Amino acid sequence: MQKSVRYNEGHALYLSVVARKEGTKRGFLSKKTTENSRWTEKYFALYQNVLFYFENDQSTRPSGIYLLEGCTCERAPAPKVSVLGPAGLFMSKHYFLVIFGHEGQKPLELRTEEESDCNEWVECITQASYSDIIIEREILMQKYIHLVQIMETEKIAANQLRTQLEDQDTEIERLKAEIVVLNKAKERMQPHQNNQEEEDPDIKKIKKVQSFMRGWLCRRKWKIIVQDYICSPHAESMRKRNQIVFNMVEAETEYVHQLSILVNCFLRPLRMAASSKKPPISHDDVSSIFLNSETIMFLHEIFHQGLKARIANWPTLVLADLFDILLPMLNIYQEFVRNHQYSLQVLANCKQNRDFDKLLKQYESNAACEGRMLETFLTYPMFQIPRYIITLHELLAHTPHEHVERKSLEFAKSKLEELSKMMHDEVSDTENIRKNLAIERMIVEGCDILLDTSQTFVRQGETPPPPPPPPPPQHITLSQTSITSLSLPLSLYLSAGARLSHPAAVQQRAGRAQ
Repeated sequence: MQKSVRYNEGHALYLSVVARKEGTKRGFLSKKTTENSRWTEKYFALYQNVLFYFENDQSTRPSGIYLLEGCTCERAPAPKVSVLGPAGLFMSKHYFLVIFGHEGQKPLELRTEEESDCNEWVECITQASYSDIIIEREILMQKYIHLVQIMETEKIAANQLRTQLEDQDTEIERLKAEIVVLNKAKERMQPHQNNQEEEDPDIKKIKKVQSFMRGWLCRRKWKIIVQDYICSPHAESMRKRNQIVFNMVEAETEYVHQLSILVNCFLRPLRMAASSKKPPISHDDVSSIFLNSETIMFLHEIFHQGLKARIANWPTLVLADLFDILLPMLNIYQEFVRNHQYSLQVLANCKQNRDFDKLLKQYESNAACEGRMLETFLTYPMFQIPRYIITLHELLAHTPHEHVERKSLEFAKSKLEELSKMMHDEVSDTENIRKNLAIERMIVEGCDILLDTSQTFVRQGETPPPPPPPPPPQHITLSQTSITSLSLPLSLYLSAGARLSHPAAVQQRAGRAQ
């Protein structure tokens, strides 16, 4: 007959009590029995690498013990048979297995109702192996030995430093003793020197006069050097250069003030008026009139702050880096300049509305505007790029060729000139197209030649009266490839094949085209 295995039952009961109080993981699990394959709910408690289970959470004696050393734990798929809950509803269960590390032992099948609870049990059982603790202890022991070696090395270095400090203290004491000896020798020599000074008062007076003369000559030499520099061309050039910079800061301050009036006294109030119940102007018209004025104001406020910071560091004035920051953002002026003539036309059309005209006069009567009209403020940005070019030209005229900012300022001036030329060409092309379209709208049947973007508007005016009989006054429009003659009281045929009508019809067609 095979004998049963004996074990320390008292110690096992003690460990079960500890597991119920301080176990790594505790809770109810459903356990599958090996006899009839039924699921029974037990209270499980995990302590170190031992898993206890009880009949309920009030039991003091465990119903069974599982040793988890060398075991593995993993999730198991749920069976196809659904489990009915107490209310008759189907409930989903989450299964996991404890697989022992030898043959002949069936795995322990457990299940939980919550997936998170199942994952926690699997993780705790996986980490319950005592061999993992031994491996972790070995790693910690190696780290401890390494730290002990580092500490020993630091102790040796500290001893060496302590020895060096003691040697330095000894050297300091020796030097102090030498200083004391030298001071005593100096004290013994001072009475002899005092006797010599008392014996030779004339020599003392001569030395004093020589000292005054040397000081006077030195001051006179430096005065001559400073006066020569003040009168030199370089100093004069630097004074003019500083004056140009100060004038540029003042002009920039005034320009930022004008932009702030444009935005705060006109743009933002008109936006609010456009959002009212009975708007005197639409949001599209506000955008067409002002376009990106607010962005231009923000850009120049930043540039103005940079200029004031440079003035605070006077007499060291470095401006090239400010222009390097400003140049890439000046392209916003292209849109404003291209839209300028159109914005004035939109503004003139909006003034036909009495409510808008009355509101605009109210804004223009603000004390900050100083009697200036909105058109005046819209024109200020048109002259800012040429003003920068003129300022840089004057600044370069008074900047030496070997100056550190010379190349940067020349580069900024060239870029501004390219931008100014590009803006001038775009404005010319835009105005040419608008004038051609305006003339084309006056023709009853249209004129395809004027719709060609390569046509250039040259001149428009009245033709001089020929010899009698005097013909009615005519308007002549001259382009590259054709001459268009507009006669208000008569209908004529042109070289392009278009026919003109009476002025009333012309005005009616122009209204439809707009």
